[in-house]
Amino acid sequence: MTTADRISALLEKHPVWDGHNDLPWELREQSFYDLDAVDVGRRLTTTHTDLPRLREGGVGAQFWSVYVPSTLQGGAAVTATLEQIDCVHRLVERYPDTLRLALTAADVEQAWSEGRIASLMGAEGGHSVDGSLAVLRMLHTLGVRYMTLTHNDNVPWADSATDEEVLGGLSAFGEDVVREMNRIGMLVDLSHTSAGTMRHALRVTQAPVIFSHSSARAVCDVPRNVPDDVLGTLATNGGVCMVTFVPQFVSPAVAAWRAEGAQAAAAEGIRSADIGAFEPFVARWQAEHPQPRTTLSDVVAHVEHVREVAGIEHVGLGGDYDGTPSLPEGLEDVTGYPRLLAALAERGWSDVDLGRLCSGNVLRVLRDAEAVADG
Repeated sequence: MTTADRISALLEKHPVWDGHNDLPWELREQSFYDLDAVDVGRRLTTTHTDLPRLREGGVGAQFWSVYVPSTLQGGAAVTATLEQIDCVHRLVERYPDTLRLALTAADVEQAWSEGRIASLMGAEGGHSVDGSLAVLRMLHTLGVRYMTLTHNDNVPWADSATDEEVLGGLSAFGEDVVREMNRIGMLVDLSHTSAGTMRHALRVTQAPVIFSHSSARAVCDVPRNVPDDVLGTLATNGGVCMVTFVPQFVSPAVAAWRAEGAQAAAAEGIRSADIGAFEPFVARWQAEHPQPRTTLSDVVAHVEHVREVAGIEHVGLGGDYDGTPSLPEGLEDVTGYPRLLAALAERGWSDVDLGRLCSGNVLRVLRDAEAVADG
């Protein structure tokens, strides 16, 4: 059996469950949710994601990010988050033969048995609830199954990885948010949070946490990545770090290049955390400062480091497709997962361990969080 045949057979039994895809925001940006104008039911050239390519990539479950930028605050953030949630519901309604809304681990397995892609949602940033536990609960009622505590900016109750440290972790209300998420069965996502927030949340939570799209800080030393002591804690917490493919989080050379770009942007009064302003700046700046090459092997290094430090039961995949302007060679769109799995197989990974990486670990995490919520 060739490696390609082995991976194809593996994905039949263990489809990829990706932790983070920003297609809903990309649909907002391209057409303001006009699903006729950007028909993801056919192959597209303007996105990293569409339904045919998800099939080709072996994706069987997707956490769709219902992200809104932290430049939106208060009621505007809540409204935009609801529009994002509506987009996911409309996608599921539009493509019922391919997509199935999933609210539980059992729903995910049911989708697989039907040959459909389980569609879950994750809110990216606590600003989406505007300091209200009631809004948090309503997002859960609408189907959101994780919330990233912060995005690029602090919220009043939690510190972000890419903002100035204020609290050193969580406030008392931030602890209440974590406890309420445990109570209702919403996964606590610690991507984008400061190391202090990661450690604080891990002390408070009674349920496993996730990092929906983060890599290993020991391999690429940037604040968005997870320190080894936190990865080690996942072994006792039961959580999972879903390794991301974003070049500046996986390649030290790209991280240094990005930092240089951030300095150049700052000289023009542009904050690197302000994605809406910074990404267009970088697109212009890189014409004279080409981005270093990133490859699939850079991602392999992170996957193997997380496995080594946290353990095989605590690693997953969170590509961040349609949430980053560039991707590593070999992982340019959602068809790339089999190539990554083949590279790991050739490095000695067993089918059992590849199955855990693909979806077994996050399936267990969601099931365990549901058990905590059920009391």
